Amino acid sequence: MMRSCDVLIVGGGGAGCSAALHLALRGVRVVLLERGLVGGQATGVNYGGVRQQGRDPAGLPLARKSREIWSRITELTGSDVEFDACGHLKLARTPDEEAELLRWNALAAEHGLRPRMIGRNAIRAENPFFSDQVIAGSLLEEDGSANPRLLAPALARAARAAGAEIRENHAVTDLHHDGSNFVLTAGGQSFTAPWLLNCAGYWGGEIARRFGEEVPITKLHPNMLVTEPLPYFLRHSLGVVGGNLYLRQIPRGNIIFGGGHGESDDAIRVTRPRPDAAFGAMQRAVGVIPRLAEAMVIRSWTGTDGMLPDHFPVLGPSQTTPGLIHAFGFCGEGFQTGPGVGVVLSELVMDGATDVPLDAFAIGRFTDAPVTG
Repeated sequence: MMRSCDVLIVGGGGAGCSAALHLALRGVRVVLLERGLVGGQATGVNYGGVRQQGRDPAGLPLARKSREIWSRITELTGSDVEFDACGHLKLARTPDEEAELLRWNALAAEHGLRPRMIGRNAIRAENPFFSDQVIAGSLLEEDGSANPRLLAPALARAARAAGAEIRENHAVTDLHHDGSNFVLTAGGQSFTAPWLLNCAGYWGGEIARRFGEEVPITKLHPNMLVTEPLPYFLRHSLGVVGGNLYLRQIPRGNIIFGGGHGESDDAIRVTRPRPDAAFGAMQRAVGVIPRLAEAMVIRSWTGTDGMLPDHFPVLGPSQTTPGLIHAFGFCGEGFQTGPGVGVVLSELVMDGATDVPLDAFAIGRFTDAPVTG
């Protein structure tokens, strides 16, 4: 039996679940198909940073749009996803890194952001636990963090309440366009709709390929760790210029941190953190905050995201197939933007346009496939 709807979504991460919610709120009949559980990949296994700090200027309009949604995420979803506007403090450990912070701060100001540059003396006075490695920092106070394991399920529950159909454990086994509509098979059932949103993360590259749009996507497995609970001392979420360390402390005292990359098997379904990446992240964390030297790491993990050569996602309409819109390959930076991406997708479907510039994210930058339609 064929299940008909207005919009099919493949992928139950933050972007897909947000799109389902915002479309359902506008009265659209939506079916979302997720091969595992919602939030089971990149959305649910990342660091939890809700960060605009350090983003490429091309990505700031999307990050800004999403940050507005984060400010009302509890009202939107009816759930507490532990969003905390704790501020994101990016650290410089060399003069060149300090210069990079100053450069980004000037660009950020052009987008209405107001990061605060903190010099050597002030950063030590405000954060006496830093080592001498830290010579400066840039604080964006409106940034923060949230619990990655809570976001997608919260969005999915709200989407269901608004009328969307969320099908977990529904891996897509067949996918094509019959000349009028998209036809998908998942969970032994067929689904059809005139619109298809490709929110399948790393696997979004395979969906794009089926419609003649090959992209050079590779696997990304961020290596994550968490310590035992420690006396609370760290208010801000931390990053470093260069991105090889990120660190935050949750209210119960555990330090969540990451750096380096894990690995996966050939089928991609099983991922593993790497000991060498874990030890490297530990060393860098102790280098910045010496008191962590005696902390016990109690767990490590990783997951799968998609990485593209220019570190930008693919976001926007297909160049080959009308009704197909891509949103995948967020290069480890999609947790913050996921809620906003869902709004952008709903606007593209319902309004034919969005106020977020998407040229830098167009799939056409990787393919010369002819435009049809």
